[in-house]
Amino acid sequence: MIPAASPAPHPAPDPAPADWKRLWRDAVRDPAELLALLGLEGRVPGLSAGAAAQFPLRVPRGFVARMRPGDPHDPLLRQVLPLDEELRPMPGFGLDAVGDGAARAATGVIQKYAGRALLIATGSCAIHCRYCFRRHFPYAEETAAAGQWREAVEAIRADPGIDEAILSGGDPLSLSTAKLAELTAQLATIPHLRRLRIHTRLPVVLPERVDDAFTAWLRALPWPVAVVLHANHAQEFDAAVDLAMARLRDAGATLLNQAVLLRGVNDSVDALAALSERGFAAGVLPYYLHQLDRVAGSAHFEVDDDRALALHRALMARVSGYLVPRLVREVAGDPGKRPLSAGTALSQSKPADRQQRSDMN
Repeated sequence: MIPAASPAPHPAPDPAPADWKRLWRDAVRDPAELLALLGLEGRVPGLSAGAAAQFPLRVPRGFVARMRPGDPHDPLLRQVLPLDEELRPMPGFGLDAVGDGAARAATGVIQKYAGRALLIATGSCAIHCRYCFRRHFPYAEETAAAGQWREAVEAIRADPGIDEAILSGGDPLSLSTAKLAELTAQLATIPHLRRLRIHTRLPVVLPERVDDAFTAWLRALPWPVAVVLHANHAQEFDAAVDLAMARLRDAGATLLNQAVLLRGVNDSVDALAALSERGFAAGVLPYYLHQLDRVAGSAHFEVDDDRALALHRALMARVSGYLVPRLVREVAGDPGKRPLSAGTALSQSKPADRQQRSDMN
């Protein structure tokens, strides 16, 4: 069911929006502080200083405020907390889970699919998700901003078959609006570009980023713009996120959501249905439900393919068709995201997975 506190169609503007850069700097970076804020000191087994050293904790305090105090199994907490499980080597899990390296077209430019070029705009994120498929990406050498964007822009200009530019990262909204404007001013000189897509988690985890300067930039862009958000659980939405979504829509953006199917976060029909319904209430259409990209350190989040397919079938029986995201996997070398079906499942089912299937409905 859609929560009773559904957003108004057009929330009133915040008269004094908080400065997103200050909130960014004030993010929680110490796992002990995070647990103390939630009243969970000493109650989370497997907390790992080693995992935190390898991939540091970062989570905005507004996102922490959406976590349930006293709940060590909170689905938002699980996404960010460094655990010992990340340090266990697992067969089939590597540093480049989706073939980014092989698809490099220029510094900070990845081209996997026809007609589209993805720009690694920055390596920065407001939140460090433990399952991030680019947690091992060499951002120091591979960002499109190098050299004032020139190499990246010229690579797109040189290929008239590219009609869509995708800003990714890291998170492109980590950049200042002035830096984004600098990039899009150069992209606007390419006559064959017809669309812009922005992949971002910031409007969900740090909704204050969608400020007046940002929406003015977005509104002035010369192309249709799709903003592909990333939320994995209905609990990630609150009134501040609703307001950010309304501002994005009012600026002309089409809003889509891509989620990752994660063990202990959203691997139930109830959770998936609530995510689709809550997102739609905020003006966001479900787009993709990704099977986990098998990046080193993320194996404890994996849901086996048989269970994923069963969950997806049950979701189709639960909600309207437009609320059902496509269940997909990214496979290096494929010409597009691969829809998951019985014939493409990896059949990696484990006994523990089979025991959990009773909670699917």
